[in-house]
Amino acid sequence: MTQATTLGELKKTEWASPARRQRTVKDEMRENLICFLENGSPLFPGIVGYEETVLPQLVNAILSRHNFILLGLRGQAKSRILRQLVTLLDEEIPIIAGSEVNDDPFEPISKYGRELITERGDATPIAWLTRELRFVEKLATPDVTIADIIGDVDPIKAARGGHLLSDELTMHFGLLPRANRGIFAINELPDLAGKIQVGLFNIMQEGDVQIKGYPVRLNLDVALVFTANPEDYTARGKIITPLKDRIGSEITTHYPLTVELGTAITQQEAWVDRNGARSVRVPDFMAELIERIAFEAREDKRVDRRSGVSQRLPISVLDNVLSNAERRTILTKEKTVVPRISDVYAALPAITGKLELEYEGELQGSETIAKDLIRRAAGRTFEGRVGGANVDDIVHWFDEGGALKITPDERSEALLKGFTVVPGLLALIEQVGLAGKKDPATMVSACELVLEGLVAEKRIARSEELGYVRARAEQKPPFGKGPMGTGGGGPGTGPNLFT
Repeated sequence: MTQATTLGELKKTEWASPARRQRTVKDEMRENLICFLENGSPLFPGIVGYEETVLPQLVNAILSRHNFILLGLRGQAKSRILRQLVTLLDEEIPIIAGSEVNDDPFEPISKYGRELITERGDATPIAWLTRELRFVEKLATPDVTIADIIGDVDPIKAARGGHLLSDELTMHFGLLPRANRGIFAINELPDLAGKIQVGLFNIMQEGDVQIKGYPVRLNLDVALVFTANPEDYTARGKIITPLKDRIGSEITTHYPLTVELGTAITQQEAWVDRNGARSVRVPDFMAELIERIAFEAREDKRVDRRSGVSQRLPISVLDNVLSNAERRTILTKEKTVVPRISDVYAALPAITGKLELEYEGELQGSETIAKDLIRRAAGRTFEGRVGGANVDDIVHWFDEGGALKITPDERSEALLKGFTVVPGLLALIEQVGLAGKKDPATMVSACELVLEGLVAEKRIARSEELGYVRARAEQKPPFGKGPMGTGGGGPGTGPNLFT
């Protein structure tokens, strides 16, 4: 269908109907949302775990034509939800060509639009604005000014056009007016200076603002949406009460409520399907272990809960784990990338940078805490998948002086052969269904999980120098009288594998 290019042509279309001319952005979002609900179309694809909690409240806010705010800690998909609101807008809308504020051809709000229609009438040129261009986003920082958000007087415009500074035509519009007939999103709203918050409040309440002492009436048609950290969005925080009172709905987001939901999000967002020559396979117990690192961190008293532990942590960890496993397969000429526990320890840089620590945590250091989180996550995964199985033979072998030191960059077949020296280890893997005999790469990963789980339960020990050893080291005998070679003496008497 040919689009109208002039106001006269537009008057002959459905855009000239009273229903269309009176419809606001919030009406538009509401009507399109109702169509989605009636057709059973998915809302906010890619947002996992909010189906029963956040999304119903979000739908209610849109149906109520509210300005709303998403309250939540970092890494809870707040910005992603706001960006997907554009799907509730029409594919295109007509505007007066050249208008900086997306003037409605039938009811322009700017002096430029009104004067153009007065001058050219039905010959006024029309442009079409796509839905993607109707979403404007701004990250709030303390240095944001009224000029950034609302606008400022432009002396150059005044000089070139011969206008007074008080003339609206001298105004350089900010982000909010340019979002007219669209959605304006502000991330971390409390970080805006109080003066800017007052400006937003005036726009929401009265539709006017003062710029350099000149009152400007801007009857904007815009849906305002915000995000904030709950700690800041309080009466004693950095949000002014009148603005808070004008926001219709406060919707609280959250981290995944279960490990399964978290794993689904991480698998969706991480770069698992790599475009290399080697296939990638992540055992389900490894995906669970990686996700549990975040769950353990969120419960750890040494980690600042007010800051939160972003869902980006397990996503970044999985990326890094797969990269380390990929590097190993390149060196060993293996065809399939299968991550192991040792790869998780190699991904410490993806953990330490995402932990905001309390005072106790700062004393211990982020790397120490990250290793402890991995160990505890392995213990929980081991308990859920192997708990209740008989591991006495494995523990007894270590108690008798057996030791394993694993070199991470070794082929799966060689590692698996080394693990056979531990009585009952491979049999346990098959018994609990972690891996099968025909899959050596997953068998190795499962063996490391069992050993790390026993370390977490303190039934054996693990050190950087000696590898996996007995839980309690015996008192060292006098020099020269200890057992040499083999025979169950100390940690060094077991097979020093893969070094």
